[in-house]
Amino acid sequence: MDVKELRDQDVTQLNEQLITLLKEHFELRMQKSTSQLTDLSKLSKTKKAIAQIKTIINEKSS
Repeated sequence: MDVKELRDQDVTQLNEQLITLLKEHFELRMQKSTSQLTDLSKLSKTKKAIAQIKTIINEKSS
């Protein structure tokens, strides 16, 4: 998702997306540990998306 689109959303929508991304990141880590994950770039992409959403939430709360 684009950063501009994220900034247009309210905090509750961002929190919902954050929860789903955290769950997805956890599942990807488990797949990596059991050697089932073939595309390791998904881990870094979800980490980046989580960081972007957390940053936007902190900016909106200030």
